[in-house]
Amino acid sequence: MSARPIRKDARDNRERILTVAREELAASSSASLTAIARRAGVGIGTLYRHFPTREALVMELYRHDLQHLIDLAPRLRDEQPPLTALRMWFDEVARYGRLKFGVAEVIHAATGSAQEDPFYRPFVQAIGTLLETGAAEGTLKEGVDPEDVLLQLSVLWRIDPTRDGEARAARILTLIVDGLRA
Repeated sequence: MSARPIRKDARDNRERILTVAREELAASSSASLTAIARRAGVGIGTLYRHFPTREALVMELYRHDLQHLIDLAPRLRDEQPPLTALRMWFDEVARYGRLKFGVAEVIHAATGSAQEDPFYRPFVQAIGTLLETGAAEGTLKEGVDPEDVLLQLSVLWRIDPTRDGEARAARILTLIVDGLRA
């Protein structure tokens, strides 16, 4: 027996909840589910039907955002010069870092070690795609380990977005990109 298709209004509600939750949790890790539901224009029951726990909501944001980043890398590689593609992708990673700052414990508890996380390998491969293209063009160093770059990027999840976080992330990303230049 196949699952019933999800109604358009239910899909729209779900997407609005995710959009609002991303903004609210990036602004404050203690954002209430009631406030998220209210701002999304849905009742709390609707939020709980889609996401029965706060952790379920956080994990769906995590999955959604990481898949977006993984899918974005080859698109940027194909549409931009390598150095520009890398920086644009890093800027997107920094936006994700603002969300992860407040909810990192939930994500780590749910995903276990990095190697157990189903997004880990594809994320590292996305970095590798951008690095290899830049190395082939000659703008980025050859032989850089994408996992080393991921470790550098992981500092982004430690930047408090309420304390000049965007400016600090931009400065750190500039340092990382400068270190990767050929």
